[in-house]
Amino acid sequence: MVVIDPSSPVPPFEQLRAQLARQIQDHTLAVGTRLPTIRRLAADLGLAVNTVGRAYRELEEAGLIETRGPAGSFVSAAGEKGRERARHAAADYAAVIASVGIDANEAIRIVQAALNKGIAVSPAAPEPKEA
Repeated sequence: MVVIDPSSPVPPFEQLRAQLARQIQDHTLAVGTRLPTIRRLAADLGLAVNTVGRAYRELEEAGLIETRGPAGSFVSAAGEKGRERARHAAADYAAVIASVGIDANEAIRIVQAALNKGIAVSPAAPEPKEA
């Protein structure tokens, strides 16, 4: 079940994308599961069609779902590639942290802050701007 919090600072498309990604990764949504159509899910959640479409596009770009034309969108077997990408990114991050001399506790706080802000959640997210 997906729940969109209209009072959240996280945009609705990102709430939807993150919840579906989590359900795919924890196998709540099994490989091969057919997802609702974009229009149907938009109507069910009270969202704009473009909002749901963006979430689906990002999930497809991440390899978590695949669209089979008029047959619809399905949970992809390639979803494990996302975990592998995350493992590689973590190894790269650990190497950077070691090279600049930041301790592990601070490195974890940096990641936690990025995740809490939604920065690291979407590979297509732009770099944050300094205020």
